[in-house]
Amino acid sequence: MPVYFEHHILLWKNSTITIGLKSLKGALKRMMAGMQIFVTEASGAGIIAFSRDGPGHIVPIHLQRGDEIQVREHQFLAATGNVDYSFERVRGLATMLFGQSGFFIDRFRGDSGDGIVWLHGYGNVFEKTLAAGETIDIEPGGWLFKDVSVTMETKIDRLSSGFFGANMNFVVNRFTGPGRVGIQSMYLHMPSEE
Repeated sequence: MPVYFEHHILLWKNSTITIGLKSLKGALKRMMAGMQIFVTEASGAGIIAFSRDGPGHIVPIHLQRGDEIQVREHQFLAATGNVDYSFERVRGLATMLFGQSGFFIDRFRGDSGDGIVWLHGYGNVFEKTLAAGETIDIEPGGWLFKDVSVTMETKIDRLSSGFFGANMNFVVNRFTGPGRVGIQSMYLHMPSEE
């Protein structure tokens, strides 16, 4: 079965594997959002290896027909060809500005049979299963994936020491079950120009 991935994560492959392009659904919507409209696709017999430029853990998520997960932007590694890849805009101004999830969340759905999505989590990856109504607060850069049944909102608590009027904000993403949440123990800070 073919596997698709972002072109820059290919580490090595057997020469028996052919590489091509796969167009993604919703090309106009993707172009308007500034997102890629093609991914790289590998097919044929052999072994292929992928890598992100950072220490971490590769997490396989098995999807049955109709299953769907939402993934933090820039954590996708690869998926089998029968998994549908789309995206949605992050909801809520506070989540966009302070939630450190980016402006989009990737969505993967098992449309035509069982499939696999591979994600890259920085550091170690843990999975927490939430009961209906159960909540967990996660540092904004710490979430990796969630089931679509899990809701996410950004909570901002204003902290004040009273000392010379010093104030700061304590920001977390609150996830409410039912469903799974993947948590990564570290996250990549994008370099800033200083």
